[in-house]
Amino acid sequence: MEYDLAVAFVLGLLIGSFLNVVIIRIPNEESIVFGGSHCVSCGAKLKPWHNIPLLSWIFLRGKCAHCKSPISMQYPLIELISGLIFLAIAAKFGLSFASFFIGMSFLMLLALSVIDFKYKMIPDSLNLLAIFFAVFGAWNVSGVMTNFQNALLFAGGFTLLRFALSYYLTSSIYRAGIKTKTSWNKHYDRAPFIEAMGEGDIMVAATMGALLGVQLGLVAIFLSALLALPVMLLLLGRSAEEQRVPFVPFLALATFIVFLYDSQIMNYIKASY
Repeated sequence: MEYDLAVAFVLGLLIGSFLNVVIIRIPNEESIVFGGSHCVSCGAKLKPWHNIPLLSWIFLRGKCAHCKSPISMQYPLIELISGLIFLAIAAKFGLSFASFFIGMSFLMLLALSVIDFKYKMIPDSLNLLAIFFAVFGAWNVSGVMTNFQNALLFAGGFTLLRFALSYYLTSSIYRAGIKTKTSWNKHYDRAPFIEAMGEGDIMVAATMGALLGVQLGLVAIFLSALLALPVMLLLLGRSAEEQRVPFVPFLALATFIVFLYDSQIMNYIKASY
């Protein structure tokens, strides 16, 4: 068992190292396949021993081997978190292809969270990969079909919620705008259409449904709102741009927590009936 956990952790570190490339290059529309690893400050190509997960950053003391520019803490953190994600899943389910697929789905959510936090964008390519790994994490036909069904249910539910909230918010702005209309502007509709949530959030919801199922998925959505609430309260009174809170990190974190403690949560739900 200890050997399996060690293998899972090291595998997570290695994939986490590549995940850093994905996080940096995809928002900049760069290829993640072609072009070797290089320093983002001086552009010097890195040697293989400069890319050892965690250890290279420690031995280099967080600085580029060529220009001595500081290396972002993002690199070792993503590698460490990726290793811990694989370790936690292997400890829960053992080392298997299904565990690998589930771990990859969570690593895609991790990449989406960082990109959403840094760039306020959610790449469709990573979202689709997250859904793919989540759906096929069952590793049997009936489980795959169930995961796919749950993914569609959550995607559809979030889509309906998006339209309902967007309609309500836009209608509220429109009604407020009617009061300011005059004979000069009565023929112009100045009310903007307000999107309550992005399409990327809908795809993340599909991943949540595939990983957790309906009941646990709803718990994760509620938990994500609780996790985001303190941050939103801290941002009250700031500009509209500063109040835009990236929600994917909270959805991803809540999904991982609920996934790890699914049995305990389901027991609590059943006891509450």
